[in-house]
Amino acid sequence: IYADPAKRLELYFRPKDPYCHPVCANRFPTSTVLLKVKRRTKKKKQQVDAEEQTQPEVHFEMEILGKVTTVYKFQGMSDFQYLAMHSGPNGKQTSMYDKVLMLKPEKEEFFNRELPLYIPPPIFSRLDTPVDYFYRPDIQHREGYNNPQVSGENLIGLSRARRPHNAIFVNFDDEEIPTKPLDAAVQTWRKVCTNPVDKKVEEELRKLFEVRPVWSRNAVKANISVHPDKLKLLLPYLAYYMLTGPWRSLWVRFGYDPRKHPEAKFYQVLDFRIRCGMKYGYTPNDMPVKAKRSTYNYSLPITVKKPVSHTVSVHDLKQGLGTSGASSAKKPASSRYKLKESIYIFQEGALPPYRQMFYQLCDLNVESLQKIIRRNDGAESECTERDGWCLPKTSDDLRDTMSLMIKQIIRSTRPALFSSTTSSEDGKEQLTYESAEDEDEEEEEDFKPSDGSENEMETEILDYV
Repeated sequence: IYADPAKRLELYFRPKDPYCHPVCANRFPTSTVLLKVKRRTKKKKQQVDAEEQTQPEVHFEMEILGKVTTVYKFQGMSDFQYLAMHSGPNGKQTSMYDKVLMLKPEKEEFFNRELPLYIPPPIFSRLDTPVDYFYRPDIQHREGYNNPQVSGENLIGLSRARRPHNAIFVNFDDEEIPTKPLDAAVQTWRKVCTNPVDKKVEEELRKLFEVRPVWSRNAVKANISVHPDKLKLLLPYLAYYMLTGPWRSLWVRFGYDPRKHPEAKFYQVLDFRIRCGMKYGYTPNDMPVKAKRSTYNYSLPITVKKPVSHTVSVHDLKQGLGTSGASSAKKPASSRYKLKESIYIFQEGALPPYRQMFYQLCDLNVESLQKIIRRNDGAESECTERDGWCLPKTSDDLRDTMSLMIKQIIRSTRPALFSSTTSSEDGKEQLTYESAEDEDEEEEEDFKPSDGSENEMETEILDYV
């Protein structure tokens, strides 16, 4: 625990009980010393009135052993404890630990016994420190006032309403596409766009949409240096957001309908996820590509919350956010917020930065991949929700080829992960077999329209709702 500053120190009152819920201590810096004190007692005999009495003589010895820089304080309250007990019909409590805990290899009879249902809660209290809710007294209404009926309009939700960014969302089935932004989006951007830097960024983004009518947010970040909070306000001013279909999670220039232009095939999105598992030769822990998020890092409530970033106000946006922090001052303004090209471009011989990536087909800079995309150039007849202007199974073929390329890169960088008994040609044959046939058996399912991503896409949508 001491080695990880983000974790809290746990104390179990019943260490041998796996159902014991601990109390947690927070980590604090301190400037103190560790003092060792010895109390020595020496008996001294005294002669008083012909009687011998013993009086102890106490002597203290003190020694400084070192300094203490970290201390853990248990400031929280003990939480509920959930015991493996069963209440009988007569109210007698019976322990179930010997029935639910398997301490040694057991025979089949151990698992087939009839037992009372015991389901411990998955989580206890979210907080272990008391919080003042600041309750307010009831409002005193005038005589004759009746409370309104409960409805969706006056019901308090579980969380505050999100700040609207006035984006226009379009589904693949919608007949019309917007040709101009909402008035609120125009007013919000004009309120924020008060300095030459913002106007320059607006012109740069306009030019990007002139060159290419469809962009992902990461691709924009890699081509323009703009603060993310300002980009949230600028994108709804110049483009609308596609929710479903082959251009889902992308921003499209106002007035441009990719469903009517076959050349929009190259702007379609590909949801690519690096395949891992024993049949591919490496496990998730062996993969040299990190995940954006991991369930293994979720350890509430024994971890310390990350420091909350400073909330950006309208005043900060007007000032351009150019003087916040010494680290940002080191980079030039032209590239302070720019992302690397690898965040949206797939290159041959390079690993993606994350295990799940959203690529536009035009950003797959590999000749073999472009051949797959161009198989029906000039013969595009219909735009479907699954494949867009491409031939059926185009996305599957692209994923198989990209997975093969990535596995070969990992094989070259970490040869110890793979068997050294097979030759390189045998390995290629094995790769092709695994990535093509096995993957079809595992992932071939009935098509669900636009089921693509459940993490980054939803996060981006919530930014603009």
